[in-house]
Amino acid sequence: MGDALTGVAVILAAAAILAGAVVLARSVLPLVRSRDRVRLRDEPIPDGWSAIVDRNVPLARGLSTEDRKRLLRLIQVFVHDKAFEGCGGLAITDEMKVTIAAHACLLLLHLDGPCYPTVDRILVYPTAFVPKHVVRYRSSGIQPVAVPETGESWQDGVVVLSWDDVRSGASNPADGDNVVLHEFAHQLDQEDGMGGGTPVLESPSLLRTWGRVLAAHYEQLRRDADEGRPTVLNAYGATNPAEFFAVATEAFFEKPQQLQAAEPDLYAELKEYYHQDPAAGR
Repeated sequence: MGDALTGVAVILAAAAILAGAVVLARSVLPLVRSRDRVRLRDEPIPDGWSAIVDRNVPLARGLSTEDRKRLLRLIQVFVHDKAFEGCGGLAITDEMKVTIAAHACLLLLHLDGPCYPTVDRILVYPTAFVPKHVVRYRSSGIQPVAVPETGESWQDGVVVLSWDDVRSGASNPADGDNVVLHEFAHQLDQEDGMGGGTPVLESPSLLRTWGRVLAAHYEQLRRDADEGRPTVLNAYGATNPAEFFAVATEAFFEKPQQLQAAEPDLYAELKEYYHQDPAAGR
């Protein structure tokens, strides 16, 4: 009887360990996996696209010849695969498509993965827009008036942008304010289905370091925002970890030297993730 009980105990212990391993795998694997490689297209780049990038995407002007070619190919995939819809009477043009796609694809330049597989549609308004979703409040007090927004990133495959703000954000490539970079950083973050400030990473070790470094800088930004201290990161990043990642991405590409000097370990994590070093290329 004692041997039988011992055997049962061993089996139960093994089952518990296996169950724990399954829970751990479910919590880690969505965040750590290999990314399918993007399949670039073979047809020639349409005439005029390169000029649009030169004119509207100052961040691309310092790219190497090879990176420039890859960016144009990624733009080609993006424009082919994603549906663009004009809203508020806006007629979509090639200039709008290429400008938006170029900024979005800057994030993908060295990620060696798919081209935003969870994004289906890009909705473009002429100016800042009032969100259509309604926030319900339990209290009977006065409800806040909806504020016009420059961009939104939905988890059902939709990105919403204001064209005026796309252009103004692109026109100053060193102010850390770029709505396309911001919203498509959210899309990278949401590829694991959670959108909590941790995009899909390449290994568990990167995941652990990422969590430690970004959590520390997020908490520091919250303290700075509460006390009104200016920082290289926009205070909006203190809203939640997802907004922190999006704001940090904007600063990484538009204010790389300042971010590297002020928060070198945060810059190093973003450099490791994006496989880019914009501070060295400026």
